Amino acid sequence: MEFIDYYKTMGLDDTATSDEIKRAYRKLARKYHPDVSKETDSEARFKELGEAYAVLKDEQRRREYDELKRHRSSPEGGFNPPPGWQYQGDMNPDDFQYSTQGGQGSAEFSDFFEQIFGSRYRHEHAEHSEQRSHIRGQDVHTRLPISLYDAFHGASVEVAISLPVVQAQGNVGIENKTLKVKIPVGVVSGQKIRLRGQGGPSVGDAQPGDLYIEISIKEDEVYHLDGRNVTVDLPVTPWEAALGAVVEVPTLDGPVNLTVPKNAKQGQRLRLKGRGLPGKPPGDQYAVVIVVVPEATTDEQKALYESMRKMWKLNPRSTSGAST
Repeated sequence: MEFIDYYKTMGLDDTATSDEIKRAYRKLARKYHPDVSKETDSEARFKELGEAYAVLKDEQRRREYDELKRHRSSPEGGFNPPPGWQYQGDMNPDDFQYSTQGGQGSAEFSDFFEQIFGSRYRHEHAEHSEQRSHIRGQDVHTRLPISLYDAFHGASVEVAISLPVVQAQGNVGIENKTLKVKIPVGVVSGQKIRLRGQGGPSVGDAQPGDLYIEISIKEDEVYHLDGRNVTVDLPVTPWEAALGAVVEVPTLDGPVNLTVPKNAKQGQRLRLKGRGLPGKPPGDQYAVVIVVVPEATTDEQKALYESMRKMWKLNPRSTSGAST
């Protein structure tokens, strides 16, 4: 059996650092990867590089290998491991995988590798294969925009998702699914709904992944949402603001009557307790007073405004806002 100089395979000295080993592998792997390389021996070279890198990148494996390298009979002669030598480190089968156009598969190892690491690898590979044959499906995350009314009342909506699936011939394909999702009453933006078992498919007898749907409440033309509180503009006339009134206000659960207090100010916030999004506790609704000044188009209306000007003599631009 010939001794394989893994350092030579990667074009490195025995004193190469871990970073140098990593950089050399990345450079050569790109050059000889069978999916992209035009070299005639690309697959064989790629396997050799993968085998060399799997040994040299791990500190314990590299120490064991270096010890063997020092005890070989001669650089040109055959090689036999020292009597009683056995590799003691852990072998991760994923370290000895390569990807080609044919998919993922185990590399064909050299006689040298089989003699030194083979029995340990086969033991770990058997355990690892058993574990890999029962792999839980991947969780899938998606985002669902809903209306403010659906968040308030709850709803049942359809969600279309695309999931990667392994087809019978071993290729990875896409499966389109449409699911009916129940939106709970009082849901808020950022809240996630979990559909157990509706995520990615599993391998073997393991459970499929879950689907997580993140809720996003869309902007509303009437209401502004802040957490569970909602705000709505409330237009009132000057006399309603000055004298007080009972007016109708829209809410997410239908219109209600609201008392506008006397001398209500522009921008004043009137609270409707518990009229926001349901919850524990529920949010509130705020009606913001917007005083609407009517136009004076007739002589009579103009005269009324003139009398008001003389009566109040108000200068709203003064610092105190007092009459002058």
